Amino acid sequence: MRSAQLLRSAVHLLAVPIAACATAARNLITDTDIFSDVDDAGALLLAATSPNVNLLAVNINVGSTYSPLAASAILAHYGKGDVPIGIVRPLADSSFFDTYAYELGEYASKVAYHFGASANGSSISNHTSSSSSHQPLLPWPPSNAEKAADPVSLYRSTLSAAADNSVTIASIGFFENLSALLNSTADLIRRKVERLVVMGGMYPAGREFNFFGDDPALAAHVVNSWRGLTPMVFSGGELGGSVLSGTRLMVEGPATDPVRQAYLWYTYGAPRPSWDPLTVLFAMDGGVGELFEYGNEIGYNHVFANGSNAWMYDEAVTDQRFLKLRVSNETAAAELDRLFLVGANSVGKGL
Repeated sequence: MRSAQLLRSAVHLLAVPIAACATAARNLITDTDIFSDVDDAGALLLAATSPNVNLLAVNINVGSTYSPLAASAILAHYGKGDVPIGIVRPLADSSFFDTYAYELGEYASKVAYHFGASANGSSISNHTSSSSSHQPLLPWPPSNAEKAADPVSLYRSTLSAAADNSVTIASIGFFENLSALLNSTADLIRRKVERLVVMGGMYPAGREFNFFGDDPALAAHVVNSWRGLTPMVFSGGELGGSVLSGTRLMVEGPATDPVRQAYLWYTYGAPRPSWDPLTVLFAMDGGVGELFEYGNEIGYNHVFANGSNAWMYDEAVTDQRFLKLRVSNETAAAELDRLFLVGANSVGKGL
């Protein structure tokens, strides 16, 4: 069985070199915990405005009604109101409150209300595996969040409609949706997913919030069980924690931009660590480019029961990587700030 898995991995890697850069628009699904940190909104800005990305779906892995409404308002603002949104259940009308440092503000409900009320339709829909049509709805009141899709149904229908080996999944949050997808169908993942890019863990070892903050067992299930299905790339907490971005967007961005306002509501004008934007930037570029390099050539990531992780150096496993920055933190932040501003200014300009 082990030999068969390694053979499948080798064939997969031969077909899609892990460092290859594609010129065509990359099919992307994001799985986000857009709620308690504004870097998810920054990541969504990148995915929604990049000409190199075909954003297929957005799944949300926190159960606040405000999360899909905020995501819907952001997507609608960037002209992506037809992108379907799914969200984990059950839902509650809960907003973020900073009980750790008492320094951060709440943004999801504010984006949902202030930008959703005036949006020309939204991406929340009754999207199911048996239908590819969407019925756009305004993202307010909060009860409209119940009309977002079931995440596994959205995954299955989106992947089924895609070409084989053509979809990148960017995980920038918790793991309930991906765990449920794994339980539902490993075969669909193997056939349709090019690779999984995960923001989570510390490298080569440590303990990071995305792995332990919700349900460590689900993080362990996804990371440990995904091995052998498709290549995986990991973006650790150490990668984006010192890359502070968002300043130019807040100072120079259009006043009508919802992500600009989200950063202002959340940080009160201070730049924010860039865990999720860096992860999505790598996922949508398709290769290490000028900003990144790989920190390993062999081995795999293992998540333990308490949510900690460690890189296991195994010469037989060559389809997993963890990322390092090739440039300084300041250079990476400047590039993100440039891309945020380009994306925000592209609205209405046909870019």
